[in-house]
Amino acid sequence: MSAQSIRIRQATTNNLDHLDLDIGRGRLVVFAGVSGSGKSSLVFDTIAAEAGAELNETFPPFTRNRLPKWTRPSVGSIDGLSPVIVIDQRRLGGNARSTVGTITDTWTYLRLLFSRLSEPHVGESSAFSFNDPSGMCATCSGIGEVVAPNVATFLDPDRSLGEGAIVLPGFGNGQHWHRKYAEIGAFDVDRPLRDWPQAHLDALLYGGEAMTALGVEVPDDYEGVVERFERIYLRTSDTLSERKRKTIADFTHSALCPDCRGERLNEAARTATVDGHTIGALSRLEIPELRDIVAGIDRPEVGSVITVLLERLEAMTTIGLGYLHLARATSSLSGGESQRIKTVRHLGSSLTEMLYVFDEPTVGLHPHDIDAMVELLVRLRDRGNTVLVVEHDPAVMVHADEIVEIGPGPGSAGGRLVFQGTFAGLVDSDGPTGRALAEADPRPRKPRSPAGWVRVEDASRNNLGDITVDIPCGVMTVFTGVAGSGKSSLAAELAAQHGAVTIDQKPVSPNRRSTPITYTGIAQTLRKHFARLTGAPVGLFSANSEGGCPTCSGLGIIYMDLAFMDGQETVCPTCHGTKFTAEALAHTVDGLSIADVEHLSVAEAIDRLDEPVIRARLVHLERVGLGYLALGQPLNTLSGGEAQRVKIAKELRDATAPSIYLLDEPTTGLHLSDIARLTAVLDDLIDHGHTVVVIEHNLDVIRTADWLIDLGPGPGRHGGQVLYAGPVAGIGDTATGQALRGGA
Repeated sequence: MSAQSIRIRQATTNNLDHLDLDIGRGRLVVFAGVSGSGKSSLVFDTIAAEAGAELNETFPPFTRNRLPKWTRPSVGSIDGLSPVIVIDQRRLGGNARSTVGTITDTWTYLRLLFSRLSEPHVGESSAFSFNDPSGMCATCSGIGEVVAPNVATFLDPDRSLGEGAIVLPGFGNGQHWHRKYAEIGAFDVDRPLRDWPQAHLDALLYGGEAMTALGVEVPDDYEGVVERFERIYLRTSDTLSERKRKTIADFTHSALCPDCRGERLNEAARTATVDGHTIGALSRLEIPELRDIVAGIDRPEVGSVITVLLERLEAMTTIGLGYLHLARATSSLSGGESQRIKTVRHLGSSLTEMLYVFDEPTVGLHPHDIDAMVELLVRLRDRGNTVLVVEHDPAVMVHADEIVEIGPGPGSAGGRLVFQGTFAGLVDSDGPTGRALAEADPRPRKPRSPAGWVRVEDASRNNLGDITVDIPCGVMTVFTGVAGSGKSSLAAELAAQHGAVTIDQKPVSPNRRSTPITYTGIAQTLRKHFARLTGAPVGLFSANSEGGCPTCSGLGIIYMDLAFMDGQETVCPTCHGTKFTAEALAHTVDGLSIADVEHLSVAEAIDRLDEPVIRARLVHLERVGLGYLALGQPLNTLSGGEAQRVKIAKELRDATAPSIYLLDEPTTGLHLSDIARLTAVLDDLIDHGHTVVVIEHNLDVIRTADWLIDLGPGPGRHGGQVLYAGPVAGIGDTATGQALRGGA
């Protein structure tokens, strides 16, 4: 008989404070709490990590070595676990060969269909795969693009040949390749290229017939600049040096493959049809259109293939991704889109009593689309699974069987059980979430007056319908609309046309040595502060210099690769995790060693460190809600929302001249109580003369906007139009307008 609950005892992972908790199985459980309270430490780093690690141990060593690695949590005991499926917000990324079709397996079924029904018959399903030599376009190797010379960057038109007009490496004045052009008598070496006849420029660049047309006798081995560049850099089979790689990056760009025109397939696969449709044409249709065509293929011999394919396509539509097409590169998907794509794989699963773990599944979703996501979570639960969801949105909480709030504060002030019960009980509770729900103020505020306007003209990127939009300066504008309506495309046009500063959720740093200390620029000031008050040399207080522990090279940990077992990170036995030598630790300021300072939170450091420069640089992190971060915490451990707020803090610190700041869903990962703090930070940017443009679905943020630009009406080709532009109060009966009134 299966266990009725997941029993956790004495969990101390990260900031969990000896937490004891029982979670009912077969339920939809939402975990709430302020940012940094310990929700993820409990759900992902404790429950999911233990379930994943225990499942891995059931496989033989050869298999285990190829499975995802799990770090065992710090916990007394856990009982009642099932095999876990983690569906997080990590972007799919993938290489240039990864598409929506390949990642969801829909492309696999589609090419199987074509291999059986196509006219003319081409071959097995691999003949329709752009990742297989039998199906890929030979010119681009199935990528759909080729690396082409960016000829416009080869020449400086304001210089003559004698002054180094050919800016490619190795073509400088007096060098071997330069002499090939300067000394043949065909060109005026002292005349700026801007004044050359076009025929002479063509001859310089392309040689061949263009050179013959000049009527000048040239050597038989003459090559134009472009020909020579391609031979040296693009047609070599040798291993490229770092210098050559940089040259290629600087002087080339990706261009559509001239043979397959981006379809990735060879001619046979490109031209074969089923019911008059090529596989390439179908891959570029939006999902509902593709579904309708597939449903119309009445061929009993492939009935099972059509059934499975329709199930996948229907799932993508249900989950709000109907605006995508199978040829879309996975690298272009947002975190929210990536999470929903991963979910599609599990909708048709017959497995029961699984443990599904979701990380903010409503990220990137318009309020209009949240019900579809909730329906999915409920469907997974009703099949006999346990569904655990880390989420801040009350629209998801209200449907939960149980809500668990961890807190009450962030960092060391959290990690405890604050509330466990129903949504109705949560609203009446005295924890941070209950208070935030009770204090919600849905009223729009009086809009500020613009200081001017910028115009985004003739925007046609992706699905935008050649629109022209005026955006007010010196105030906050919010781009709204359903997922896929064109918000990000319009933001990209704004950045391209007006140089807006984009503050996104990409990682701040991939390096574990990068911390709030290094990122805020206080490292040297902190070392000098210690040196001045202790009399020791500055370098002694750097873990990357003479003060670093020699055993662990100043990392504080030692990593041991255990082959087929999980790699083991152990605390350095010499410095005991402090990163510093005993000599460095012997010097203290106000009772704190340099290692103790790294363990201070930002908020604690502001209070404890009597140094104006340090306080001035840290205060911005506290203002954006990151006061709980430890000064020595590696920045590569931050969530996407935390990374974005670190960047906002940097802009608050460094911004001088008025700029346009573009933020993509800054409420990601933010608790309800932190949203007011975020809007206050954005107000501060505006008070300093900046313009703030936000892509956002959160209704509380939308209500604080001075100006709305609502896009739609639908996703993909059904969107890309401006439905409304103006103050919040004036929005009409759009999906956003309905959500604003429904939530009021």
